[in-house]
Amino acid sequence: MNTHLKRKLTVMFFLLGGCVIFGLIKGAVKIPLDELLIKENQVILNMRLLRILTAILAVSGLAVSGIALQAILRNPLAEPYLLGTSSGAGLAAIIAVILGISRIYMPLAAFMGAVLSIILVYNLAREGNRIMDRSLILAGVIVSVAFSSVIVFLVSLFGNEAMHEMTWWLWGSLQVYDYKLVLLAAIPVILGISAIYLFAQDLNAISMGEEEAMHLGIDTQNTKKLLIIITALITASLICICGIIGFVGLIMPHIMRLIVGPNHKVLIP
Repeated sequence: MNTHLKRKLTVMFFLLGGCVIFGLIKGAVKIPLDELLIKENQVILNMRLLRILTAILAVSGLAVSGIALQAILRNPLAEPYLLGTSSGAGLAAIIAVILGISRIYMPLAAFMGAVLSIILVYNLAREGNRIMDRSLILAGVIVSVAFSSVIVFLVSLFGNEAMHEMTWWLWGSLQVYDYKLVLLAAIPVILGISAIYLFAQDLNAISMGEEEAMHLGIDTQNTKKLLIIITALITASLICICGIIGFVGLIMPHIMRLIVGPNHKVLIP
């Protein structure tokens, strides 16, 4: 890693630290950092810290998933929600509310909905034992539109207070107040990011073209299948805790490519 790149990464880490401090002191009520650390304000500190950790976890997972999908699909518009995970999770959560299932199990319902939507998209896109990039994107769009339509129908049909709260969740929310829930979601996200990093060199090759990658000895089909599963699990885990946060997984990879270049060994970290 050259000195210029190290300098850029150092600046970004300092910016992240500054954002964390800003997030702690800024809120509905501005509280200076020294006052925030006293015992009386411990609850506020914990709430804000949890919100910041959730934001960092969500952005990291979605951005790295976006990097992987843009490389394996060779499509600059690819992003984590392209495969129908968001609409599947949203539909499952809405159904759980209608059935009167406790909010404690809402993340589990969202996770199961996201996973089932991925399985549906995968089977729609599969041609024999191969996954065609164009078919995968089309299947993802079809499933997303279909599930989104059902969500709108159900929300309009069962317009109670609980459903109104769910609508806010569907738009994305960082209001998480349970450390255990964040920790539970963090495990698959961190493991998933680490696994994607192990495929950094494969992603470099695949992004240049499948034929070139195959000449280098890379099993492109199995690599694509595995990375799709990993990105789906990351996205499903994040939807459980913070709903649907769009745009991040699409735009962050492009911003970071402008700063550090296209090499996935550097880009993913």
